[in-house]
Amino acid sequence: MSKVYASAGSALEGVLRDGMLIAAGGFGLCGIPELLIEAILKAGTRDLTVASNNCGVDGFGLGKLLDSRQIRKMISSYVGENAEFMRQYLSGELELEFNPQGTLAERMRAGGAGIPGFYTKTGVGTVIAEGKDHKDFDGETYILERGIVADLAIVKGWKADESGNVIFRKTARNFNVPAAKCGRICVCEVEEIVPTGSLDPDAIHLPGIYVHRLIQGAHEKRIEQRTTRSRVSDTTRKKETV
Repeated sequence: MSKVYASAGSALEGVLRDGMLIAAGGFGLCGIPELLIEAILKAGTRDLTVASNNCGVDGFGLGKLLDSRQIRKMISSYVGENAEFMRQYLSGELELEFNPQGTLAERMRAGGAGIPGFYTKTGVGTVIAEGKDHKDFDGETYILERGIVADLAIVKGWKADESGNVIFRKTARNFNVPAAKCGRICVCEVEEIVPTGSLDPDAIHLPGIYVHRLIQGAHEKRIEQRTTRSRVSDTTRKKETV
């Protein structure tokens, strides 16, 4: 069967259900599966638990699912840049499970590798450690973190072949690879799909065995924080050179 679907909506058909756990790739607005998020918004799937580094920004990315109250719980590292995320959490409308960034990435990786849990020193002595198993190794205290196995993974790549082998572009790789691997079903959106065999095997970041469904689309690629500086005039440049 072909892994390539015509649209994000068709790629998610028969997959979505209320109350499911979704692992979403991306970091800020970099490398987010914006087309699949929009399809989930339109589908109206509710009571979602979403494991993702953050929750987009107000009105974009996963922030759209916050606005529509489709997310019940976030498993995240970072609340900043999204005022609605903060508001819902502080008001008790949204459940939040904070994870140190590296711990979240490793929880996804572990789940994808079939590892049910691991011990880490990160978070010992903080609220992160509350209610978790503690063990001492070589005189140091560690806490148990469980691997994440998601019902669905949604990720965004740069280029893929028809077999689902995916290449990510630079920092847009971020959480996408571990998120993809920890999903029982992985749907990936890319900017370009090429024939199988077109990609250099050594350049592939995510093997096709992890990708079940694939779509190609156009992406907005918003910039989360745009920082610019005024252009230095020729006159000023000459004065600085003298």
